[in-house]
Amino acid sequence: MIKFKSAYHLNKYIQKQKKLGKTVGFIPTMGTLHKGHLSLIQAAKNECDIAVCSVFVNPTQFNNAVDLEKYPRNIDADAILLENMACDVLFNPSVKTIYPDGADKFNAPEVGDMLDVLEGKHRPGHFQGVMQVISLLLDIIDPTQLYMGLKDFQQFAICSKMVELQGRAVEMRGMPTVREANGLAMSSRNERVSAAAKNRAGIIYESLQLVKDNLGNYSIIELKKMAKKHINSLEGGELEYFEIVSQKTLREPEKNEGLIALCAVWLEGIRLIDNIIL
Repeated sequence: MIKFKSAYHLNKYIQKQKKLGKTVGFIPTMGTLHKGHLSLIQAAKNECDIAVCSVFVNPTQFNNAVDLEKYPRNIDADAILLENMACDVLFNPSVKTIYPDGADKFNAPEVGDMLDVLEGKHRPGHFQGVMQVISLLLDIIDPTQLYMGLKDFQQFAICSKMVELQGRAVEMRGMPTVREANGLAMSSRNERVSAAAKNRAGIIYESLQLVKDNLGNYSIIELKKMAKKHINSLEGGELEYFEIVSQKTLREPEKNEGLIALCAVWLEGIRLIDNIIL
């Protein structure tokens, strides 16, 4: 595995490989890698000639300074995992490398009202920061395919729209959520939750599955009430939102087709998100 910190040298390497006709799969991460990330690496290895993984904790997508400070970081362990996966390239840049002129120089494309709902409603500025860093990373790496996990469904939808508006020749690949044995969606943030709480947190996925199993038997309003009641039984948990929306618009659906249920739950001071396509 080749390790880069320099954007210039990585770009030169990628361009050389592409001139040789090789395809490039890119997996952007903020590190503390888990099986969900590794599934993206494997998908890139299966579908592309070169797999490139970035590890960069992006400050512009945090609307909470404490959350940024406490976000888990372990680049040495991440590098070992990537080596074991036979990842071809690790890009671990500094903040200065990604934002040489400061972080206030980006004009986010107008992706519509997807920014104002769900995660966007509760984390103002978050998706502008996500678009900013993904756009800059795509400038550096210029991949053939971009791999993202569908646990962050709204993020994938927004980045897909951004890529379309920017006219980039990159295929967006949304990959299934990888889960713990109890159904809890794997996340770097899970590292900050106690083992006992993680065990209880299987209730989150149970609530999503409950909605999927009963779709068609109840109205959307009734399904949401059912799911909220189930999540509220989580000891130490606090539900922030549970919504059932159109996958395409992320708004209230006009009909019971193309739906997705999404939620955010606080547990031991850690914010966990999940979804299920209905």
